[in-house]
Amino acid sequence: MQAPSIGGVTVPRGDGSTVVRVRRGSSLTDFADRINANPASLVTVLFHLGEMATATQSLDEDTFKVLGAELGYDIQVVSPEEEEQELFASFNIDLEGEDYADEELQARPPVVTVMGHVDHGKTRLLDAIRNANVIATEAGGITQHIGAYQVAVEHEGEERKLTVIDTPGHEAFTAMRARGAKVTDIAILVVAADDGVMPQTIEALNHAQAADVPIVVAVNKIDVDGANPAKVRQQLTEYNLIAEEYGGDTMFVDISAKQGQNIDQLLEAVLLTADAALDLRANPETDARGVAIEANLDRGRGATATVLVQQGTLRVGDAIVAGSAHGRVRAMLDEHGKQVKEATPSRPVQVLGLASVPRAGDTFVVAPDDRTARQIAEKREAADRQASLAKARKRISLEDLNEALAAGKVETLNLILKGDASGSVEALEDALLQIDVGDEVDLRIIDRGVGAITMNNINLAVASNAVIIGFNVRAEGQNAEYADREGVEIRYYSVIYQAIEEIEAALKGMLKPEFEEVELGTAEIREIFRSSKFGNIAGSIVRSGEIRRGAKARITRDGVVVSENVEVAGLRRFKDDVTEVREGFECGINLGSYNDLQVGDLIATYEMREKPRD
Repeated sequence: MQAPSIGGVTVPRGDGSTVVRVRRGSSLTDFADRINANPASLVTVLFHLGEMATATQSLDEDTFKVLGAELGYDIQVVSPEEEEQELFASFNIDLEGEDYADEELQARPPVVTVMGHVDHGKTRLLDAIRNANVIATEAGGITQHIGAYQVAVEHEGEERKLTVIDTPGHEAFTAMRARGAKVTDIAILVVAADDGVMPQTIEALNHAQAADVPIVVAVNKIDVDGANPAKVRQQLTEYNLIAEEYGGDTMFVDISAKQGQNIDQLLEAVLLTADAALDLRANPETDARGVAIEANLDRGRGATATVLVQQGTLRVGDAIVAGSAHGRVRAMLDEHGKQVKEATPSRPVQVLGLASVPRAGDTFVVAPDDRTARQIAEKREAADRQASLAKARKRISLEDLNEALAAGKVETLNLILKGDASGSVEALEDALLQIDVGDEVDLRIIDRGVGAITMNNINLAVASNAVIIGFNVRAEGQNAEYADREGVEIRYYSVIYQAIEEIEAALKGMLKPEFEEVELGTAEIREIFRSSKFGNIAGSIVRSGEIRRGAKARITRDGVVVSENVEVAGLRRFKDDVTEVREGFECGINLGSYNDLQVGDLIATYEMREKPRD
């Protein structure tokens, strides 16, 4: 069935109930393949609907809905989750996992996330738990990455294990902290007894509650002057965290991470909460599945990823897919750097052998063989690329285009982000994209990656006039020389909020300057002298401020402006030329070629000053 001619073209038409499923980020060409149409015809149809797009450009869901309504198709854009399910189903891999029988399930250690406000003692608490000094390696004393560690605890006469995920506390790491809550079973909320509930405390609390995760509150710094643990308990009641001693069901433990005080009681509270509220079991006999918590590019080892196994057992030699990265597990290391042969549920390990660096938060699965792993990774990568293109595309109708053209070109700052770890790059990107300085300037992140700044990054920066941000990574040797020669700006940072502040300042600097008028002074004309050489000279007294030579002036007569934008061409005191005359003094003012002056006129001088941006 053919559609009525739209703009002189015809395309196959649906009956209104014909369902066409397209992947997120699909183009008109992809859709044309599904309905056996000419992509050029669809471009024309879309143009007549007030939308402009090329045949290969990724479209968003709204544009597909408009096109589908016009052509009689119910176009369904497949979500990333559905897409994942369909992708793995095509390779006979069950992503969700089957319903295991009770006898197949075994108890697994709880996965605990440490959350809280910056500088409330999360890292020191982890130090106390695992006796490792993380703070010493962090720039500015702020935790920059997610790390995962397993510790053994004595509980009710038996040794129990806990997996601890450390999420950064700085506000810029919201994205990473949110992901930490999604892979965790229990959250330890660290609140300083001398500081109380702070903005990031509430933020962390919201993430944990949104993920429906039980919370144990660690009231830290009880050894500090001004500590008030009771106040913390009272503040948190406003957020539905009611202490057991107040009749609630949330365990509060007063600790001092610095002194190592009550750490055992805190871990005991975590295990008691886990036993009471959760059924933590998994099947260790199936193929491994889990999450990549952190990933980076190591100079000696290549791409490495810290993964948390959630089901099954991961073994050396397994072919795995993590996001769009794939490879065979060459080796696995525990938190102490020791090699392990296998990782059971809730075990975090560092995996070596991936061909590229996955993103923090990517799911990983074991594939039947290397070939399958590579095919899944390639399809995932293609889907990611299309989804990001669709996200980046700004829909622009003909009216919008005319308005944009009339308003003038929008200034754009292009950025390329490179970092030492996937989580840092993601968090930095998330924070930078939230910077808002109005509609006049636009920030685009055109590329991102893990590892040193390469020649490819510099060439892309040259082509797109971009600034490269290096977060704990650098351009070295000939790359640095090439960037210098080509005039590519590379900014290096080791603390994330410095990068955010500088980029925000740069964006504000790109805004067109706004000027405001500032009055300098006023003078009243007392007498007018005629000069054959200079024209009229206004004998005046300065009533307020000061009169400067070269300043712009406005002439008012009986409160009515008679002339604007006149220049003070000359200024005299007695027989001397001067540059300025202050309030209360008399002077002679020459206004150049402007001679329409009367006694009693007021001369107001002013200058245009640039307004500072908020």
